[in-house]
Amino acid sequence: MADRPTLQTVAKEAGVSIPTVSQVMRGTGRISEETRKKVLQAARKLHYVPDARAASMRSGQNREIGFVISQISNPFNAEVISGVSDLLEAEGYLVSVLDARDDSGRQGRQLEAFIRNGRGGLLWVPALDTTEETIDFLAAHGVPTVTFLRQLDRKLFDHVGIRNSEATATATKYLADLGHHKIAYLGGTAMPAVRKERIAGYIHTLSEQELAPPVVWDCANSKQAGLNAMLELHRAHPDTTAVVCNGDMVALGACHALIRSGLQPGRDISVIGFDDIQDAAVATPALTTMAVSPYQLGRRLALVLLDRIREPDMPVTLSEVSAELTIRETTGPVSLVTS
Repeated sequence: MADRPTLQTVAKEAGVSIPTVSQVMRGTGRISEETRKKVLQAARKLHYVPDARAASMRSGQNREIGFVISQISNPFNAEVISGVSDLLEAEGYLVSVLDARDDSGRQGRQLEAFIRNGRGGLLWVPALDTTEETIDFLAAHGVPTVTFLRQLDRKLFDHVGIRNSEATATATKYLADLGHHKIAYLGGTAMPAVRKERIAGYIHTLSEQELAPPVVWDCANSKQAGLNAMLELHRAHPDTTAVVCNGDMVALGACHALIRSGLQPGRDISVIGFDDIQDAAVATPALTTMAVSPYQLGRRLALVLLDRIREPDMPVTLSEVSAELTIRETTGPVSLVTS
């Protein structure tokens, strides 16, 4: 295998000194245009790439960002990652993404690897059973860190999240205003803070509007799980006329289940999602949802991290976004549902 191209080999190819090559690569020094072109041509010929880690050691600034998330395959997460990457890469950063799959052991290894190999900042969705040891580890290394979606009890890091209870309260009240009295909550399995807050908003509105008792139906946050769970929910509670879902993937699966059963979402049973992933708008029928615009949410997450990198001593910040009710075709008045 050929040796990796270095400053020395580029200098030899271009017929200049090593410091000259270094200055051209860094865009510094008083280098003639002719020499600069000669060095760049030699670098291209040899496929030379500057050693970013060495450069970061010299400058004291690392341009690589680590992002530990759970379930990359979820379209919501994919759109968040796109927003993060687009903004940070435009600012000259490289984003590395790892999937902890909500496993604290796996998460610990990934965070340690990011720290060991050097990262200029971290974005992190904490696993449900994140240990105090992991939190202490990150705090000890002082890497700029922003938690996402799940806020830690120890508020050591900046956080970006969603006003979950407010969102599901809005969704449930909208259905109540349409005349629905028997409204179920579908999706999620464990009780992390995010789901707990969403169910709380749903239950509070049921009570406030004097509607039927809550029905909370567990299922994984996937389209297939949503389909199967909606079939089971409908068999167990055939009088349910509307469903508030834990996420758009569950809601889209629920709509497929209704269609398979000969029912029409929005006419026979109303369905509201949560997130507003791209598939929500193009589905047939188009999904009513509580929109948080995941791509824009990713950009906000990236901006908070940049602020922390630039101002490391500023107070810890909390940034929460409100979801917006986006009405499409999967909701309708109960008068149509029961006719």
